[in-house]
Amino acid sequence: MSDHTVRQVVLSTDDLDESITFYEALGFTLKFRDGTHYAALDGGSVTIALATAIDHPLPGKVVIGIRTDDVDGAAAAIEASGGAIVRAPYDDAHERRAVVYDNQGNGLVFYKAH
Repeated sequence: MSDHTVRQVVLSTDDLDESITFYEALGFTLKFRDGTHYAALDGGSVTIALATAIDHPLPGKVVIGIRTDDVDGAAAAIEASGGAIVRAPYDDAHERRAVVYDNQGNGLVFYKAH
């Protein structure tokens, strides 16, 4: 079993309220929101995150959020496998993160809660 678990898909939005309304109309329930720049909707085993450029790790791109116990190791593995580091492992208020591209330019965020 992998020590990486896909937990969220981060989508870009220019209008958080409009995007929340759209996804609620599709039957998704709002879990929480952070002001006018981030919201999380219940997508079952995966959270659908809506983020403006303020909180989005790669604005304009779909990004997969992957929970792991070793953010630094995951980032190193990405680089060793032909991917690229967008933002090296760092700590924010809630978690340790690394923002990366895979070898085809798809955005990933590896994270571990503090």
